[in-house]
Amino acid sequence: MAALVEKIEILVKPTVEGMGFDLVQVKLMEGNKSRLLQIMAERPDGSMTVDDCAEISNQVSAVLDVEDVMPGAYRLEISSPGIDRPLTRLKDYEGHMGHLAKIELVLPVNGRKRYTGVLKSLVGDTLTIEVDGKPVAIELPDIQSAKLVLTDELIQQHLKKHPQ
Repeated sequence: MAALVEKIEILVKPTVEGMGFDLVQVKLMEGNKSRLLQIMAERPDGSMTVDDCAEISNQVSAVLDVEDVMPGAYRLEISSPGIDRPLTRLKDYEGHMGHLAKIELVLPVNGRKRYTGVLKSLVGDTLTIEVDGKPVAIELPDIQSAKLVLTDELIQQHLKKHPQ
C-alpha cells in the first residue's frame, strides 16, 4: 500500500502545486468494504477554504481517473491539515518549535516507539524533543508519524496567523 500512496503522491503533487497549494500528506485507508484516499493540502500561508478543497478535488479526481492508479471503488477526501496538523515536511517541524507533538517511530528508540514532547530543535535530520524535562534526539527518517497536540498556545498561534 505504501508504494501505491507514493505513486499517487507523485501523480497529484504537480496538479496541487500548480494550483498554488502545498501538498501536505496523502493517506490511503482501507476498511472492510471501503477505501478512503485522503489528501491534505494548504495554501503557502497555511489557509484553506471549502471552495479550495472542492477545486482541488475536481482537478485531482480528473488526474486519478485518467491515470487509473486506484483500482476499484474509493472515496476521495480533500482537507486542510488543521491546527493539530500532521508534521510531514521540514517546514512543518521548523514552524512549530516550542509546541507539543505526538511522535510514533518505525522502530523503538531507547525502548520506546511513542513519544509526546515539546519540539525543541531541528539540526539536519535530527529532531530534538523534550520529554519529561529531558532531551530526546530522533532522526526524521525513523519517524512513522508525527502530529501536533492541540493546546491553548497552538490555538493562539493559529489565531494570530489567521485572524477571522
